[in-house]
Amino acid sequence: MINRQFAPGIKDAIEYQLELKPYQKYVLDNGVEVYAIDAGAEEVMQLELVFYAGNWYEDQNMLAASTNYLLKNGTKSRTAFEINEHFEYYGSYFNRNCYNETATLSLHCLSKHLPQLLPVIGELITESTFPEEELEIYKQNMKQRLEVNLKKCDFVAHRLIDEYLFGYDHPYGIYSSTIAFNALKKEALEKYFRQYYLNGNCIIFVAGKLPADIEKQLNSNFGKLSLNRNKIPEISHEIHPSTEKKYRIVNDPDGVQGAIRIASLFPNRHHPDFAKAQVLNTVFGGYFGSRLMSNIREDKGYTYGIHSFLQNHMQTSAWVVSTEAGRDVSEAAIQEVYNEMKLLREEPIGEDELLLVKNYLIGTILGDLDGPFHIIGRWKNIILNGLDQNYFYSSVSAIKESKAAELQELANKYLRPENFYELLVI
Repeated sequence: MINRQFAPGIKDAIEYQLELKPYQKYVLDNGVEVYAIDAGAEEVMQLELVFYAGNWYEDQNMLAASTNYLLKNGTKSRTAFEINEHFEYYGSYFNRNCYNETATLSLHCLSKHLPQLLPVIGELITESTFPEEELEIYKQNMKQRLEVNLKKCDFVAHRLIDEYLFGYDHPYGIYSSTIAFNALKKEALEKYFRQYYLNGNCIIFVAGKLPADIEKQLNSNFGKLSLNRNKIPEISHEIHPSTEKKYRIVNDPDGVQGAIRIASLFPNRHHPDFAKAQVLNTVFGGYFGSRLMSNIREDKGYTYGIHSFLQNHMQTSAWVVSTEAGRDVSEAAIQEVYNEMKLLREEPIGEDELLLVKNYLIGTILGDLDGPFHIIGRWKNIILNGLDQNYFYSSVSAIKESKAAELQELANKYLRPENFYELLVI
C-alpha cells in the first residue's frame, strides 16, 4: 500500500535502464527482409515498405520524388480516384515519401483490414502506369506551390544552405525548379519505376497489434514480386562545397524578417564523435532550454525560436543552426550564435546544466519507446543507417557518461566560426 502522506522520491531520468524491445525478423520468399514489432493494446498497425529509390539514384532532377508521388495516381486497373477511395473506405491512411537514399510507401490501418489493403499496395508496386493527365496535373500543382514558396525567406534559405554545403549537383544539395518539373516525361518515370520499384530493393517494417498470420499475408502479397534480385547500385557523389562562406540575399525588398542558416559539414552516425556531439548540440541549441534559446529569444528577444541540429543523412551530415529574426536584428542574432560557440569552446559546461540536458535526452528517448510505432522507428533508423544492433545502448551510454571536458573538446573541434557557412535571406 502506498503511503500518500509522503511524496514519492524524485528520480533522475539518467538513473533508468532503458531497453529497446527486440524486433522479430523473417525473410520473404524473394529475399525481402521484414522487421516486426508485435505490441500494443489497440487493433491498429503500421506497415512501411522502404525502397532504395531516393534521389541518390536519379539521373534527372525530381525524377525520384515525382515517381514516388505518382505511384498512387493510377494503375492498369484503377484510377487515382479509385485507389484513394479504396484506402478511405477501410478507414486507412496510405502515404508515400521520397528521401535522399530511400523512398517509402506507408500504411496505417486497422489490423483486420490488412487482407483487403495489401493487394492494392502490391498493385501499385507492379502495375503503376503514370497517366499523362495525372503527370500534367502534378507538374502544374508543383510549379504553383514552388512559385508561392519561393516568396518565403525560410524556404529559400533551406534550399540554398544545402547547396552551399554539398554543391548543387549533389543529392543533398539539389532542389526543385520549374525547369526540372517541365522536363519530366512519362517514359522517364516508367523507366525509374521499373528499375527501383518493380525490380528494386526493398525492406519492410511493420508494427502494432499484428495479425497472427502477418508473415503469411506479407509473403503471399510481396514474396513473389521481382524484388531484391539485383544488388543496390553503388553510386557515389562528390561533395563540392561553395568556396564563399558568407551570403546575404534579398528575396523580398519589402521583407521585415530574415531567415538565418549557419551550417557546417559534419560526419555521419558512424563517427565516434556523433553521439556525444548530440549532447553538445542539445546544450547549444537542441531544446527549448538551450543556450541559443536563452540568449537570442529569452534575453535579446530577437526571435520566437532558434534551434540547432545534426542532419540525419546516411552519407555525410551537417551541423545546422536555423532561425528567423526581425530584419533589423538579424545581423545581431548571427553574432550571438558565434558568441555562444565561443563560450562553449572556452568554458566547460556547468554540472547542473549538463545533468539537465542528460535528463532531457534520456527522457526524450523514454518517450520514443512508448508504443510499437515509435519502437519500429528506432529500429528503422538503426537498420537503414547500417548501424550495429548495440547502437541504441551505446548512444544511451554516451549520453549518460558525457563529461564537460569532453564536450568542450568537441566544441573546440567543431564549433569554430571559420568552418561554418553563413546565410541570411530577407
